[in-house]
Amino acid sequence: MRILPAGVDGLIVELDDLEHALALYRALQADPIPGVAELIPAARTVYARFRPALVTAEEVAGEVRSRTVAAGGGQAGELVRIPVVYDGEDLAEVAALVGMSVDEVVARHHAPTYSVAFTGFAPGFAYISGGDPALHVPRRSTPRTVIPAGALAIAGEFTGIYPRSSPGGWQLIGHTTEAMWDLRRDPPALLQPGARVEFVPTREQAAGSAESAAVAPAGSMGSATAATPAGSMGSAAAVATTGSSSEARSAEPRRVERSAAESRPGLEILAAGPHALLQDLGRTGVASLGVSPSGAMDRGALRRANRLVGNHEAAPAIEAALGGLELRARGPVTIAVSGAPAPLLIRTADGASLEAPAESAFALDDGDVLALGAADCGVYSYVAARGSFDVAPVLGSAARDVLAALGPDPLAAGAVLPIGTRVAGSVPGWHEPVDPLPSASEITWLDVVLGPRTDWCTPEALATLAEQEWVVTPQSNRVGLRLQGERPIERAITAELPSEATAAGSLQIPASGQPVLFTADHPLTGGYPVIGVVADADLDRAAQVPVGGRIRFRIAAPFVDYADASARTTPE
Repeated sequence: MRILPAGVDGLIVELDDLEHALALYRALQADPIPGVAELIPAARTVYARFRPALVTAEEVAGEVRSRTVAAGGGQAGELVRIPVVYDGEDLAEVAALVGMSVDEVVARHHAPTYSVAFTGFAPGFAYISGGDPALHVPRRSTPRTVIPAGALAIAGEFTGIYPRSSPGGWQLIGHTTEAMWDLRRDPPALLQPGARVEFVPTREQAAGSAESAAVAPAGSMGSATAATPAGSMGSAAAVATTGSSSEARSAEPRRVERSAAESRPGLEILAAGPHALLQDLGRTGVASLGVSPSGAMDRGALRRANRLVGNHEAAPAIEAALGGLELRARGPVTIAVSGAPAPLLIRTADGASLEAPAESAFALDDGDVLALGAADCGVYSYVAARGSFDVAPVLGSAARDVLAALGPDPLAAGAVLPIGTRVAGSVPGWHEPVDPLPSASEITWLDVVLGPRTDWCTPEALATLAEQEWVVTPQSNRVGLRLQGERPIERAITAELPSEATAAGSLQIPASGQPVLFTADHPLTGGYPVIGVVADADLDRAAQVPVGGRIRFRIAAPFVDYADASARTTPE
């Protein structure tokens, strides 16, 4: 057993194999460790996220070491039969890799009864184990940018079914029209950990297809570092579903007769710009469904915007980036804008124009239009309305997860956000002090806690990480910041890492050696080694580094194996 740090509030417990990992997971579920908030099992590991205010890493590690872990003993779950058409693009290549005919690959694949080991990557994606060892094949060397929903794929010892259209690097061998994820079900995921699975071959091409939503550009199922268009900082034109100024309705003030329902205060979206999403502080307690927390990229800015209008700190707000957002007040509305200091222009109903203050509450009258320009520094601005936006939560949150396509749809011209009456206090008559945000012309320093997979990189890798600048590339978005350095980080171990949990702030090192810094919409699990995790206190600032901005990393804590009771944990 190894117990490795995963940030300041997480540990990765590495065991011999899947059976021992699941046994430890069951043991920790049956006898929880006080202060541990979440457990995520994976191929060889169990991730434990804890509350540092209640328990230390050493205490959690000690409790883990005290558990007796015996493989086996899990109860068999329900049997789920899934009809499959074996027609995958990689079927012939898989057959060549394992030295079999296509027919033999198909026969060997559907023969066993499988079990769902764990979930991750995306909501509804199950890692299904128990297949024929002769069919163990690596991920593709070059992942596809888009794989259709319902695709049946294999990688290593696992089979998986893509719940929705997404990037992926697994080998495609077939497809099914069964919906892996449906919010109308309870629970939404068809395959739950422990369930038994049989694949039933069929040659019938069923009509229709599973609901899909394309995600691009390239990423791998193993790395799960996909850059998705919604929210991308690199190309405003790539955002499908959000409105643009050319599509927006006229912003000229107008008065219309409204029904009783329409007379509720609200904000009408005249133009959404390249990025306009509803966000709050994210989802908790849904990791068992394969759902990551998501939430605002800059949590402090969202909290601040809500405080300025007297809302609860976690209330939903509009997250906007790169300008172009225009909102028209329906009825009198009190709002505040925090985060990236975008120019704020009000066009009043009587035709006047005036500037609005940032980081302070102000009022809009019925028909007034607020336009957000592009900020000179930072990326994300947050618009909060007193009373909170009255939107239906999805799995307990109004956050839009762009990787999982979960939560309220991206905002588009013509949409109206109704405003409720949920307030927490009065509107303060002062500005909150705000630290300057990063710009493209300066260096932003971030603290990194080493682990869990620092030892998968060469001894020189830490110098490469800490002694050079890393530039934020245009492929960055809410899933992660893709970084580019003059010298790539060299890995000592080039083998595939069995999928394991990833935390926000994880610095994944793909084969290219150019790191990906996971942000709000990161996948729950990944298959590239994480050299370190950016300190939680620095994540808001990291999110605000614009494309072209430079990042430097400062090693804040050494790599430690907590399986050794005498492990030294003092930062160097």
